[in-house]
Amino acid sequence: MARTLAAVRFPAVAADPSPDLVLTPLEGKARTVRQLVTTFHLLFVALDPFEEPSTWILESAVRILKTFEQADVRVALVITAGPADARLWLGPHAQELLVFTDPDRSVVKGFGLEYLPAIVHVSMDGTLMGSAEHWHPNEWFKVTENLARITAWKGPIVPGPKDPGPFEGTPAQG
Repeated sequence: MARTLAAVRFPAVAADPSPDLVLTPLEGKARTVRQLVTTFHLLFVALDPFEEPSTWILESAVRILKTFEQADVRVALVITAGPADARLWLGPHAQELLVFTDPDRSVVKGFGLEYLPAIVHVSMDGTLMGSAEHWHPNEWFKVTENLARITAWKGPIVPGPKDPGPFEGTPAQG
């Protein structure tokens, strides 16, 4: 008797970053992961401005990140482009949030991300606490809800009323 095995889809698994991985902001000096998480958790959304799915989720990502601005969380966007392209693509959001540029995708690779968009939560000890790739609102909700619980904060509604429906992202490695 032949057996049929169903294909099981496993989400990509991000990895603990090197504490020496450098993130370069649009403004100010570059800092390592270790320096960024000494007093706050880090929550970032990684986006590729040259791929349509990242454009679809930009407003939702900003909304989600802004929910944690006043919590003990450093929120940021990681944009896989140089500073000029990041500023152009983000428009006013470039001034609203901390933005790290990642034109060589060293940050994306350092976190082991395989698809963008992605949301990543790094704890104050530098370990990965949660991540989700693609735009699957329930997975992003799990990441933000866990961070909200840890920080005793009220997390965002995910999906929000203006958020797009679920979709697959694009390869993170370009």
